[in-house]
Amino acid sequence: MARTRFRHVHFVMSDQEYAQMCKKIESLGIRNHAAYLRKMALNGYCIQLDLPEIRKMTSLLSRCSSNLNQYAKKANETGSIYEEDIRDLQNRLEKIYAQTEKILMQLNALQ
Repeated sequence: MARTRFRHVHFVMSDQEYAQMCKKIESLGIRNHAAYLRKMALNGYCIQLDLPEIRKMTSLLSRCSSNLNQYAKKANETGSIYEEDIRDLQNRLEKIYAQTEKILMQLNALQ
């Protein structure tokens, strides 16, 4: 993979400043100091989004995908699919849409 960054930036910090920076990096869950410094230099801030709704939506998507595969397998084996299965899948998709709306509203409020 070709390297895209060629410029080196060097500056000096006191022990106290370095400790404070490390504390911020750790609190954000960032493992790469260079990535943190680059982000701060270019944008002036780093945001850590802790949205449990995203984890919930990911779980719902995973279950929906698994169910859809099961329904497809059943349809291929029997040549038909149950209306109840379709309703179940529709209900799960509605939950995903609701979670997506909630997440988008939270992200929009950050502006």
